[in-house]
Amino acid sequence: MAVFVASAIIIFVLVYNNTIDKEKFIADNEKYFELIREDDYTFLVYAKYGEDVDPDKLFRSRVLYAFVTGVAFLFVFLSQLSALNIVLTVVIAVLVYKMPYKQLQRAYKAHLHDIDVMLPYYLKSLEVLIQHYTVPVALGKSINDAPEIFRPGLRKLVEQINAGDSSVDPYMEFANTYPVRDSMRMMRLLYRLGLGSQEKKHERLMMFSRTVSNLQNKARETKYKERLNHMEGQTMIMLVVTGVGVMLIILISMMMMFSV
Repeated sequence: MAVFVASAIIIFVLVYNNTIDKEKFIADNEKYFELIREDDYTFLVYAKYGEDVDPDKLFRSRVLYAFVTGVAFLFVFLSQLSALNIVLTVVIAVLVYKMPYKQLQRAYKAHLHDIDVMLPYYLKSLEVLIQHYTVPVALGKSINDAPEIFRPGLRKLVEQINAGDSSVDPYMEFANTYPVRDSMRMMRLLYRLGLGSQEKKHERLMMFSRTVSNLQNKARETKYKERLNHMEGQTMIMLVVTGVGVMLIILISMMMMFSV
């Protein structure tokens, strides 16, 4: 354990003095750091920040901040180093490492409502493409025009299909990635669209179209209810403010009358 502590401090000093390039050090040992990288980290980064952000760079920053925090606490406990303090330092470093990931998860969950509203409109545009192309080709062509939050999931879906996976699994994985209203059902319908003859495709496309239209109507109703609730909330605030203002005026008037 003493060797571990000494090694960590030496590496920190070398990095702090720029003897070792911290970015190069992490990049050279990236295969080891990948073992602690979450499977959905890249997707969550793209979902929050868009595809212009480099998830690898953010990941290296996470590792660096966690390491620096851990070594900083080792310095604090250096005069009274014990197994308990080392465990506490490791726990703190892990918390610092995990915190950005948890923030990404919370941000993604907060956007699930927006995804629920956007999905029917994306599926409607996809329906138009499916009329002219096969389902895998239509999915590939839809990526650039899809809402940004769907693009990582769509790329993965298309990659799995192009790699030879002809099962329903890639579609279900997409539905699990965006677990919103009727996403499972829609992806099953989408999978079935790619099966069978052209005649069956036409029948399934009609069913898909009706289902998408129903989802769009639900999305419109949701938007309308949200707008109505917002207006009701604003009206209630105005009534409360007006009522409080009137009561204050009456109270001030009564106090002035009694003072006279």
